[in-house]
Amino acid sequence: MAPKVLVSDKLSETAVQIFRDRGVEVDYLPDLGKDKEKLLEVIGGYDGLAIRSATKVSDKVLAAATRLKVIGRAGIGVDNVDIPAASKKGVIVMNTPFGNSVTTAEHAIAMMFAVARQLPEASESTHAGKWEKNRFMGVELYNKTLGVIGAGNIGSIVCDRALGLHMKVIAYDPFLSEERAKAIGVTKVELDELLHRADFITLHVPLTDKTRNILGREAIARTKKGVRVINCARGGLVDEAALAEALKSGHVAGAAFDVFEVEPATNSPLFHLPNVVVTPHLGASTTEAQENVALQVAEQMSDYLLTGAVQNALNMPSVTAEEAAVMGPWLKLAQHLGAFAGQMTDEPVKAINILYDGSVARMNLQALNCGAIAGIMKATNPDVNMVSAPVVARERGIQISTTSQEKAGVFDGYMKLTVVTDRRERSIAGTVFSDGKPRFIQIKGINIDAEIGSHMLYTTNEDVPGIIGILGQTLGDAGVNIANFTLGRSGVRRDAIALLYLDEPLKPEVVGVLEATGKFTQVRPLVFDVG
Repeated sequence: MAPKVLVSDKLSETAVQIFRDRGVEVDYLPDLGKDKEKLLEVIGGYDGLAIRSATKVSDKVLAAATRLKVIGRAGIGVDNVDIPAASKKGVIVMNTPFGNSVTTAEHAIAMMFAVARQLPEASESTHAGKWEKNRFMGVELYNKTLGVIGAGNIGSIVCDRALGLHMKVIAYDPFLSEERAKAIGVTKVELDELLHRADFITLHVPLTDKTRNILGREAIARTKKGVRVINCARGGLVDEAALAEALKSGHVAGAAFDVFEVEPATNSPLFHLPNVVVTPHLGASTTEAQENVALQVAEQMSDYLLTGAVQNALNMPSVTAEEAAVMGPWLKLAQHLGAFAGQMTDEPVKAINILYDGSVARMNLQALNCGAIAGIMKATNPDVNMVSAPVVARERGIQISTTSQEKAGVFDGYMKLTVVTDRRERSIAGTVFSDGKPRFIQIKGINIDAEIGSHMLYTTNEDVPGIIGILGQTLGDAGVNIANFTLGRSGVRRDAIALLYLDEPLKPEVVGVLEATGKFTQVRPLVFDVG
């Protein structure tokens, strides 16, 4: 029997025809996604669900989806899909991460032109029968300095277009290497320098705890007087109230926003201000982009349903069914090793080196590499998955090397991950025990045996008495229970480390108490996806 797909949002007829041409039965019901009850009623009859943003795939929908094997999102964002519930159900979630990059970049450039020349206000004035030629004095983009915050896929396209306009382009991105910056023709700077130098600032980073309000009140105050700010990335990257105040004071000359903290945005501190251009999240809204992502998702879903091939999956590696049973725990270990390295690394990564020893060296190393790289990248870009992570790493000039060897240690097999930056090399190794549980076995060359939990605390210190007491007392006073406590040292009175598995997240104030003791050279809370 041919697989059957439901298209519950508006996709192009060409995309729908791809399913039919490939031998997949398809029902095109583009308004069904808005009807939650009807979706619940019919979803049990489909193997695949193709959506955009209107369809909400909740745990209830997934519970009713007794046949569902794959969800395909035509676009990048999957906020409307309960991915953990889909994973538990065994449903693959795919997206199309690169189908609208050019369109979004072009929108940012268009917004920059619009705010530089006050085009919306001038158009409205002229439509009203006025001829206010002297009122609308603009500025040229030529020879101005553009500060790009985030030089990934979309950001690098913006850089390319800006260089074509003969702008001077500087970029801030924690993962941008000097080699990659040179390759795309920009100058790599720290955020403070970008704020001081840029005539225009455009943002192209995901919204994370680290990037939320990256242009907050203090950062805006450090910008060059007369700067113009463009945000076509994510709402929440800029403090809208603080920016509105800076616009009113004249410190900021203009702003152009396509995204807002709350969407749909019916009210914002930026609304009704002069020389502020606003659009309703149109970054990906072009005929070409919508067609591209629709065609791509139809091809991907058809491939999976007919051949089992997996592309751009957010919750599954590209491995065969036979490999998955053996590789599952090792893939989870690769992700944990990467997550540790990513959360511990605050400077641009130049290289990632992965060593496979013993039994694991005979597995699908490409998939394991993807898991490790994704773990590293997720620290700054949670939208990255195992498919897109190597692409993102390549775009940023990160060198990936893999070494495999026959059994050389005490373990039947182990993995060692080394991250290289301009300042240091950081290594961590792990293995999978016979119970199928991943373990950390070495950090900084110090041997340990650490169980991995959702919430952990990593500390480094000189090997002196009293450290265990300080950690236990401080966490006890804060009401934080320690599930597992692992220690290691390089030698008597030399470097020592502790890795604590906690029952709950550690609050910043508890970290502050530990740092204030002066006993630790590093105190770092860590989070792992152990589901």
